[in-house]
Amino acid sequence: MRASATGRAGRDDESPALGLRDYLTAVRTHWLSVAVLTLVVGALAAAASLVATPVYAATTQLYVAVQGGTTSGDLLQGANFARQQVLSYTQFVTSPLVLDPVVAELGLDEEVDDVADRVSAGSPTNTSLIAVTARDTDPARAAALADAIGTRLAATITELETPLGAQSSTVKVSTVRQAAVPTTPVSPRIALNVALGLVLGLALGVGTAILRLVLDTRVRDADDVARVTSAAVVATIPFEAEAPSRPLVVQSDPLSDRAESFRRLRTNVQFLNVADRPRSVVVTSSLPGEGKSSTSINLALALADAGTRVLLVDADLRRPAVARYMGLEGGVGLTTVLIGQAEVQDVVQPWGDGTLDVLPAGQIPPNPSELLGSPLMAELLEKLTCDYDLVILDGAPLLPVTDAAILAKVTGGALLVAGVQKLHRQQLADSVAALQTVDARVLGIVVNGQERKARDAYAYYDYTPHEPTPEVPRWRRLVGARG
Repeated sequence: MRASATGRAGRDDESPALGLRDYLTAVRTHWLSVAVLTLVVGALAAAASLVATPVYAATTQLYVAVQGGTTSGDLLQGANFARQQVLSYTQFVTSPLVLDPVVAELGLDEEVDDVADRVSAGSPTNTSLIAVTARDTDPARAAALADAIGTRLAATITELETPLGAQSSTVKVSTVRQAAVPTTPVSPRIALNVALGLVLGLALGVGTAILRLVLDTRVRDADDVARVTSAAVVATIPFEAEAPSRPLVVQSDPLSDRAESFRRLRTNVQFLNVADRPRSVVVTSSLPGEGKSSTSINLALALADAGTRVLLVDADLRRPAVARYMGLEGGVGLTTVLIGQAEVQDVVQPWGDGTLDVLPAGQIPPNPSELLGSPLMAELLEKLTCDYDLVILDGAPLLPVTDAAILAKVTGGALLVAGVQKLHRQQLADSVAALQTVDARVLGIVVNGQERKARDAYAYYDYTPHEPTPEVPRWRRLVGARG
């Protein structure tokens, strides 16, 4: 197990790439922020549309024809010439040659370039028609501007197409449709803007959710552990809001999902390295607050319930918690034995039916690392592993201090507790690397505090026992049978 873990620890660049399922999970996790962004952007688009000044568009239509010619060939040639010229004529609409007289005629208080920005012209394919469109905040002014430009464009084309010295133009431009005063604005288009705003908001929400997924390096489940190390996840302990108030869940609520998870951990620990089964295990974590002490205690309780002779040692000589959680006297214990002031059998305290013993930490020493790495500690562990089936040591976190790494070297290996949402993947990688540096065995990872949702596969298999059926008195059974 150690060799495989070595190849992956700290190698986050070789982790599996995020897939579609990860992205969908991110969107589902952050669905509220996605919905809020979608609605906010949609509302902003609606508000911007409502406060925007309406713009109206009016269109006048012109027909271009070539005069002269009586044969069908002349007529066809003239029609082809008109269609070819129409595209050129549409470019005249925004030229000063057309717009200067229009601005003067209508008395517009605008520059020609500003008017040109509100005017456009086009021609349907393979036709001799020109559509001149003018936009304005006033619908009547838009219609008047379109008609004036159409009239002036026709006059300009006639002037340009009149040969030098001729009395008339070869091209005739006629107005076939006057501009009608529009009743509905072309801008803003509120429905379209709101729809585009909702789409944009949805895209921003989904993008934000995916970005949070990519940037979030916290350990959230066993898949995140697999991105860091190939060490096996030996148990996943579900989240429980009341866990801090009842750390001994195997004893206080033995039928709960959390207690069952610790029994599953017990089973997996019993099958770790069957050929070379460790007689002592140190339970540690990367950081404080990940649940290593409660994991140590509940694992010891679960093993004791199965008939295993277990000794639980509080080897966290900096912030001991075992005695406090279990309601034991913690003034004497491991440190008392190590400094030679007591024998181990004098400070070990029994728990429960006699299959579990507890060795508290004792007084906090000034040199925890030196005590735990001393030959006296190694001799004590050798003696304890002969007296018990399994010795579980609750060690200090790995990243702040080296105590647990020292213990993992002299024991059968380490169980590493990874607190969900409390630990980053790089920190987990650093912890695994710290154990490998001292050539300690990483027996497995315990993922602690993972929330179980209805979509999770194991949530469908609820097999919580019913309350025991009350015993019916013998006389009532007899009466019932006779009746």
